[in-house]
Amino acid sequence: MAADYIKLIATNKKARHNYHIDEEYEAGMVLVGSEVKAIREGRVSFQDAYADIKRGEVFLRQLHISPYKFAYNDNHEPLRTRKLLLHKREISKLIGKIKERGYTLVPLKIYFKNDKIKVLLGLGKGKKLYDKRQDIKERDVKRDLDRERKKYST
Repeated sequence: MAADYIKLIATNKKARHNYHIDEEYEAGMVLVGSEVKAIREGRVSFQDAYADIKRGEVFLRQLHISPYKFAYNDNHEPLRTRKLLLHKREISKLIGKIKERGYTLVPLKIYFKNDKIKVLLGLGKGKKLYDKRQDIKERDVKRDLDRERKKYST
C-alpha cells in the first residue's frame, strides 16, 4: 500500500495552550467548491472554532474560511456550520466522554490527506490559569537549558 500524502494547511496554535488534549480523531469535512479553493490558498482561521454533536452528527462551528476571490456568484458563507464525517462508533464514544466527563472537541489541524481535506479533532479539558502559567514556566526553563547546552557543545 502506498504511503499517505499529507500537506498541512493550518494549525490551531492556541488549542494546546488552552486545553489538555487526551485523544485525537481524524474527520472528513463536508465542503462546497469555493471553500476547498480558499483552503488550498490557506485562508483558514481557527479563532473561537469548536466542534459539537447534535442528533448523532458532529458539526464544526465558528471556523472561518475566507471567501474565494474568484467565485463571484456562488461564494460561501465564511462562518457557516460544517458537518464532519466520523464513524458511528467514534461519535457514540465522543458523546459518552463529552457528557460524563466535561470534555470539549477542539479542532487542532486542517490538512490534505491524499487529496481529501481532513480535520484533526482533539478531545480535551480546559486548562486553568495556573496550568497555563506552569506550562509557560516549563517551556522557558527548557529553552534556557537548550541554549546553555548549545553554548557548551560548540
